[in-house]
Amino acid sequence: MAAPRDIEVLAEERDALLAELARVGDLRPGTLQARYRKCGKPTCHCAREGDPGHGPKWVLVSRVGGRTRNWTIPDEAVERTREHLDACRRFRELTRELIAVGDELCQARLDADASGAPEKRGRPAPRSRRG
Repeated sequence: MAAPRDIEVLAEERDALLAELARVGDLRPGTLQARYRKCGKPTCHCAREGDPGHGPKWVLVSRVGGRTRNWTIPDEAVERTREHLDACRRFRELTRELIAVGDELCQARLDADASGAPEKRGRPAPRSRRG
């Protein structure tokens, strides 16, 4: 079994994660998809076999209230939307790490308290009959 990490080291790691969380920018959940479509005109380039069609048109796909929603993203906002999506992924990653470190820190503190506390022996004290 691996030795538990030092409480101070875990606390520093937790504080670093919290500081990094504070630096996360605007968040936007979902995925960005490039969509192509065919216009239906028989003489258009998109009617040729193997042509992807017109586009790309960028769409943000996200679940809201249990339903999948699509938002059209203007071409000039695609890069900014990618940054928001990356920030959301980073936020989720940091929160998972923070929970793991917090869990380890809490357990280390419990173990430290248990090892320093005197062990109780004998019968428990009787309960009072007064209510």
